[in-house]
Amino acid sequence: MNQRIRSNELPERISHRILQEIAVGTMEAGQHVSAQQVADRYRVSRTPVREALSSLEKCGVLKRKTNRGYFVPAEIPNGLNELIEEYRQSPADPYQQLANDWVANRLPGEVTEQHLRQNYGWSKSKVVELLARATREGWAERKDGYGWRFLPVAKTSQAFEQIYRLRLAIEPAALLEPTFQLDRKVLDEQRRIQSGMLEKGADTVAEELQLSNGSLFHEEIIKLSGNQFFLQALTQVNRMRRLMEYKVKVDPIRTAEQCTEHLEIIDLLESGDIVEASYKMRSHLAGALKIKTSTTLD
Repeated sequence: MNQRIRSNELPERISHRILQEIAVGTMEAGQHVSAQQVADRYRVSRTPVREALSSLEKCGVLKRKTNRGYFVPAEIPNGLNELIEEYRQSPADPYQQLANDWVANRLPGEVTEQHLRQNYGWSKSKVVELLARATREGWAERKDGYGWRFLPVAKTSQAFEQIYRLRLAIEPAALLEPTFQLDRKVLDEQRRIQSGMLEKGADTVAEELQLSNGSLFHEEIIKLSGNQFFLQALTQVNRMRRLMEYKVKVDPIRTAEQCTEHLEIIDLLESGDIVEASYKMRSHLAGALKIKTSTTLD
């Protein structure tokens, strides 16, 4: 495998996540890697995705076919795990630093770009980039006139509990909506992702990818309800809890249990036992609530 190609922070984060998805099997050998699909899934623009894909091609991780785009090679190249570890050890992510400081109450609720530049030593363009990402993720907004406002997120056990109680109310109910329709393609894809996590071993998967795949499963299932407001509510609260969950040590044993429960829900849906799937979803979330509130500190 060729030496890693250095680039700026966002493309590097995208590269690391793609590497993890290839290693875990979320992206399979021979699969077409579309810049637009990656951008949509990671909620970024196509420009840093294209840079990441080009970098991974130079590293020998992806293959580019003329007029067809990028593909995962039929045989995963040697040295993939070493490359993943090198990306994992990249310098601290400024976005995560900003998010951590907000979660830890080290930032005021309202700030100016000048304040952030002076506080962190970042350039004007970097501050604008980070605030734009925080806005997309749902925890910052521009004030009318001047300055920025950071929005409430799940900073405490109480907030976590309230979020999971909302999920307990809407996710099982979504499966019972009259507009609910099974999509075998969606279920097959989620089965592949969850099974891949189990087969690879959750302890070998980056914590960010463990959390991302878990959120993706629930968002894809609730999407089948045909009720866009259920999906919007879940997507919003997932963003609000994400900042805190990155600060809590992810337990690979619990991740494996969650993957197993996800697969059980898929089995029930495929068998047509929607009511039982709804009940299983409720017990699954209730278990997560109990664990999350006991491990997330105020």
